[in-house]
Amino acid sequence: MQAWFRAIGAGVMLMWLAGCGGSEEEAANAPDDPTPVAEMAEETPDPAPATPEVEPFEEPVTIDVSSRLGSDRRLTVEGETNLPADTRLQVLVERELSGVRWRERVSVADGGFVAGPFGPGSGLPDGDYLVIVEVQEGSVQPAAVRDRLGKDNEHLQGPLVAQSRHGLGQVARYTKRFLVGDETRRTQDHVEVIEIE
Repeated sequence: MQAWFRAIGAGVMLMWLAGCGGSEEEAANAPDDPTPVAEMAEETPDPAPATPEVEPFEEPVTIDVSSRLGSDRRLTVEGETNLPADTRLQVLVERELSGVRWRERVSVADGGFVAGPFGPGSGLPDGDYLVIVEVQEGSVQPAAVRDRLGKDNEHLQGPLVAQSRHGLGQVARYTKRFLVGDETRRTQDHVEVIEIE
């Protein structure tokens, strides 16, 4: 039995050696300077599809806000703007007397935005309020918006535009004052009086 295994092993070994080496005749006929069978033509890669050039935002920022008080005395803020779709905004409502603030982050859609309702469950007490709408820094804007406004919102322009408090580029800020309730105004400031619907 062992002889049979040795015979098979030797046969396998001979086949392996025959497959590894070439014959002496092939080596003698091989040229010293082989010529390539066919040179590979260098293919130029297809040019990458051109990315469409995005127009930078080149007009002054406009924001206009209207506010309405619901039957629950909570405030809803609606705005119109020329900012690109999906621009991220922060809308704040602040009671001037106490400095209490309510805020919501929204995105521009179809040239406008809606935020709220703002205020406690019991409703806003009578008094003076500010509505503040801020265009957030470029670092938090979606890529498509950054393409239009710039990495640091550098394409924003107009009277609403200022440098960010944190040094992160430009922001735009719109402020509007309004009065809730029937209190008589003691100043001559421009203020919008909001009535309950």
